Amino acid sequence: MDGHLHERVAADLRRRISSGDLPVGAAVPSESQLCEQWGASRGPIRQALATLRAEGLIGGGRGKPPVVRSHTMPQPFETFLSFSRWAERTGHTPGQRTVEIARRPATAEAADALSVDEGAPVVQLLRLRLLDGVPAMVERTTFVWSVGRLLFDFDCDQGSVFAYLSGRGVDLSTARHVIDAIVADETDAALLAVSPGSALLRERRRTSSADGVPVEYSDDRYRPDLVSFTIDNSQQAHPALLRGCPDDLLQGAQP
Repeated sequence: MDGHLHERVAADLRRRISSGDLPVGAAVPSESQLCEQWGASRGPIRQALATLRAEGLIGGGRGKPPVVRSHTMPQPFETFLSFSRWAERTGHTPGQRTVEIARRPATAEAADALSVDEGAPVVQLLRLRLLDGVPAMVERTTFVWSVGRLLFDFDCDQGSVFAYLSGRGVDLSTARHVIDAIVADETDAALLAVSPGSALLRERRRTSSADGVPVEYSDDRYRPDLVSFTIDNSQQAHPALLRGCPDDLLQGAQP
């Protein structure tokens, strides 16, 4: 039982932190309180707290009780690719509305990203992504035809495209992300309920199979008041790209 208990304790504390139940600066329940709550020995409780410290969510020590330091949730590779999984893991309710899905000839930009000929058939998906019902991101994704055609049998309003494609055996093993800023065009503004010309965070991503064959190219545009990005690195580990929510949203508009 204790072998997995620390994971459940850590997950529950992450949920409380992401929901604002434990805001930044709040004291984390003590080891004795957590032991009583979970009916556990100190071993798994300490392991759970150590995990959250390593993730940068809590701090303290040297005789001081731990406190919440950050709301930014670390995530594994597959969770970063999937907006739905990320939202659920951080205590939000994801949503989506498909604006358009169509077979089209590849543009020059998409052709370069996907290593196909310009004009070759691809599948383009335009979706609005929601956090707790609030428009948060416009997703423009182009898939190679062999992968994108699978989506014509899937209701893209019902959940994670990444999870569906993975379940169909599509190899989504590596990704390269480019983060920059862009101003909202008329489509972005209408979907995100912002003014044209408003600043947006843009993440452009190319996802490939394990052997390096490009599968999809995405241009995702986020409202910066709802979503942020953090890069954690150290001399001992490769940089980790994290997607999170600014504290003002978490403290003001959380469920």
